[in-house]
Amino acid sequence: MTLGVVVFPGSNCDRDVQWAAQGCLGIETRFLWHEERDLSGLEAVVIPGGFSYGDYLRCGAIARFAPVLQEVAAFAERGGRVLGICNGFQVLTEMGLLPGALTRNEKLHFLCEPARLRVEPGACSWLQGYASGEEVTFPIAHGEGRYQIDPDQLQALEDNGQVVLRYSRNPNGSVGDVAGLTNGAGNVLGLMPHPERACDPATGGIDGRRLLASLLG
Repeated sequence: MTLGVVVFPGSNCDRDVQWAAQGCLGIETRFLWHEERDLSGLEAVVIPGGFSYGDYLRCGAIARFAPVLQEVAAFAERGGRVLGICNGFQVLTEMGLLPGALTRNEKLHFLCEPARLRVEPGACSWLQGYASGEEVTFPIAHGEGRYQIDPDQLQALEDNGQVVLRYSRNPNGSVGDVAGLTNGAGNVLGLMPHPERACDPATGGIDGRRLLASLLG
């Protein structure tokens, strides 16, 4: 198993993902610079948190045009597993791999705190290690994590089992308490909370380990 981790100018969680995957679970990890196009040998790709290209214009709006993400989009279409965390979730919506948009938090403050989440794995391959209805805690750290989509599209996502993570106590005003979404095929997951920061008892618990450990199944 080899995991690719995309690195943009402004990424700040790429090494956190490497530490969680390789250091905690022994998953070989390879960094993918934003100009790279070679995804050969990879079984999964993570788009990590941070401030890609300084988050100018809109979070993820510039990153979506990066050469590496053109390859990631094709990789996902072939069934490859893709995970977008925080800024990575914003990038996935900008790319159109997931619907909706992430906007400024309801009270316009940056939030950095533990978040209690309800998991509904459905067909999402990243979440098969969790039970339906299970509650977990992942840290959040974002200023633009308020998920927005029109009511009819939200209902369609819910009917299709694509809302796989919800906030137990909504911190940012996301519609439907949405904290994470999967695509229809279940191979792409975007979430605002940080599972890689919940892989060690000393730094936020271990509730996130099973998400990354799904790659070993």
